[in-house]
Amino acid sequence: MSTVTATPPSGRRLARSAWSGALVGVVLVVLAFWLPHLMSFETFSRTRYPGEEPVPPLRGYLEVKAVGFTTVRVVLVGVVAWLVLPRLARLTPWPALLLVSYAAGLAWLLALAYVDGAEGISRVEDMPGEYLTTARGITDVPATLDGFVGRITYGEPDSWATHVSGHPPAALLFFVLLVRVGVDTSFGVGMAVTLLAAAAVPGVLVTLRALGAEPLARRVLPFLVLSPAAVLTAVSADAVFVTVSAWGLAALALAATASTRRRAVGWSVLAGVVLGLGVFLSYGLLLIGPVALAVLAAARSWRPLPWAIGGALVVVAGFGALGFWWWEAYGPLRERYLAGLGGRRPQSYWVWGNLAALVVSAGPVLGAGLACALTRVRATVTGAVDERRTAVLLSLSAAAAVLVADLSGMSKSEVERIWLPWVPWLLLSAALLPPRWHRPALAVQVAGAVVLQQLVFTQW
Repeated sequence: MSTVTATPPSGRRLARSAWSGALVGVVLVVLAFWLPHLMSFETFSRTRYPGEEPVPPLRGYLEVKAVGFTTVRVVLVGVVAWLVLPRLARLTPWPALLLVSYAAGLAWLLALAYVDGAEGISRVEDMPGEYLTTARGITDVPATLDGFVGRITYGEPDSWATHVSGHPPAALLFFVLLVRVGVDTSFGVGMAVTLLAAAAVPGVLVTLRALGAEPLARRVLPFLVLSPAAVLTAVSADAVFVTVSAWGLAALALAATASTRRRAVGWSVLAGVVLGLGVFLSYGLLLIGPVALAVLAAARSWRPLPWAIGGALVVVAGFGALGFWWWEAYGPLRERYLAGLGGRRPQSYWVWGNLAALVVSAGPVLGAGLACALTRVRATVTGAVDERRTAVLLSLSAAAAVLVADLSGMSKSEVERIWLPWVPWLLLSAALLPPRWHRPALAVQVAGAVVLQQLVFTQW
């Protein structure tokens, strides 16, 4: 019985797919920004204030910032990184490469944030709907968990602040921990979050190497570091979710490829605990599940699954013992969401406007990369195991998770930050672009980040 192996797409076909995907992304973004103004319909992307021009599909407003030293500095950082990072990614020994990716990512995050000066680090944490103000007032953690669900309600005197109510309690507890260890200023908390945010890229690289795709990790590293998502990642609590999920998946990949049973079990339990904790940081991180399954499929090993589930159940039991059961919160959460702006935002716009916001966040390369991934689906299913198969599995599983979130109607607006945990995995598709695309595509990513930072006041 003969086996039919699919032929990988030719260079010309790959280029056509990349151009088509890029065009779709550009058209989507243009329409999402332009149609609400052209047709004068309300998207409720944010509360309007006098003198501010909303910029749906992003949550923020138009703010053309004066070009000064900080702008010149971020351009210089971007240009230097564009010039040297691909070479460093190719030539740096592996352990040092993880440090390089962290340092480069941190430099890019800080350079972008400091376009607004020190306020670029602190302003988010000072906003009333964020976590820090609430965290400063928490004195009894068990009592907080026991009464957490009852305060998710909308508009009551004791209702949680917007972001606290919209997330499971581990998100709040992270900021409580910072306050308890003495990091209680808005600048200090913003810096702590940014330092954690930069650790996400090394987590993705560790995952790829464990899956036998080190060349892919080296090729995609510059795209992971220099994406426009860095504008939205610095100081946003969602940056913590990105890093936790990235390292949870790294532990899962190490479990699936471990050489001994003891290591496999240890890494599996750790993966379950970390990914389980992620679900208690953000309800949406339940949808990191498709990417986790793709990691196991890429490794061709399902042995970590029962142990990882066991590790996750330990986290569930721990929070439950203190009075918070995840599933009890979903009903009140949905009621609050529909009672607020979420209930007024038209799904007819946001079902595709969300995708435009994702393209802005992940960068213009996203459409081209995913189109290339789609052209390799058949070869991935029937072909030999290689690094491109890993890129296709992980990027398309992340895309599937995003589509589920989009169609749920519970992700209308604000997804440029809400979907950040899936952005690194989506951007693995950039490694599938035709080789001659890589340098110009990376330049476009850098330019997209600078333009976004320079023209839009983002509320994250």
